[in-house]
Amino acid sequence: MANQKDEKTERLESVSAPVEASAPPSTMPDHGKAPSSRPRPKRPVAVVVVVVAVVVVVAGLVGWRVVESRRHGAALDSCNRAVKTLQDKTNPSRMASYREASYVKTEQVKDAKTVQVMARDVKAVGELKQPTLQCKASMSTGELKTAASKANKLASEYAAVSKSAKSVLASRDAKSLEDAKTALNVKKDEASSLFSDSDGKVADNATRDGLQQAIDQGGQVKGDKAKKYKDAANALQAAIDQVNASMQAKSQADQQAAAQVAQQQGAARRRQASSSNGRKGSTRSRRPSYRPSGNRGGGGGGSVPAPAQDDWSEQAFLEWSKGNTTGGNGCNPDGSCGIG
Repeated sequence: MANQKDEKTERLESVSAPVEASAPPSTMPDHGKAPSSRPRPKRPVAVVVVVVAVVVVVAGLVGWRVVESRRHGAALDSCNRAVKTLQDKTNPSRMASYREASYVKTEQVKDAKTVQVMARDVKAVGELKQPTLQCKASMSTGELKTAASKANKLASEYAAVSKSAKSVLASRDAKSLEDAKTALNVKKDEASSLFSDSDGKVADNATRDGLQQAIDQGGQVKGDKAKKYKDAANALQAAIDQVNASMQAKSQADQQAAAQVAQQQGAARRRQASSSNGRKGSTRSRRPSYRPSGNRGGGGGGSVPAPAQDDWSEQAFLEWSKGNTTGGNGCNPDGSCGIG
């Protein structure tokens, strides 16, 4: 019994005592007796090793998870920033301006090179379509890095598109302004010439007043907006159209008046001719149907020879009647007539 108690005591002491891997197990005297030659168990050492290994593995896993979580968070943050930058460069209003610039032709700009650069930059992005890249927490770190890289590349390409689009639209606006100024100057010259030529040739002189007002307003246009010059040119054209219409109306009215005068004059000439023909017919009816002979059949004084039958006219008949002493009827003053 005493030996069993001593053995239990040794086991408790061995468990509670610190373990040194390099030191051999020590034996304690058992009340002056010789130490036991029985080997001590090694199980506690194995347990400690396993526990330490587990702790190391767990610590490693925890550390790896912490590091990976940080890497994932950094990748997610980088991806979100890249996508936001891309979205800023491809928002609906910017995409609309890119498409507008892509439709501009070389003949519409002052510098054709801007259109060529725009076409090259649009080709680089593939198509002018708003990207749909997303960054999700459920994505792996590698996927987030890939998405961020693609977003950064597209953002860089669209930055070039944005720059070239601005150049194209600016060149187009410059040419539009230049063309609008030229068109307005041409229209002002046309309006001024028409104003001078239309004096006294319009049905309504108020149209010329409106034309002069439009000319004055066109000369006061300033600024760098092509629309102002286009509006002034349109106002001039409207005033020009009104003056031309008024001139045409007066021309038509003058032609109608001239035609009426001509008709009236023609009618008057026809009436005069008809009246003259009536008088001539009446005079011929009073002529003798025979050729009077001069003082034939004896009798008083002589008479004026009658003109030939074909030469009878109103004036000739009157002259003959005055000079015919026979009374103009081939008879003598005493009433005797000689015939044949």
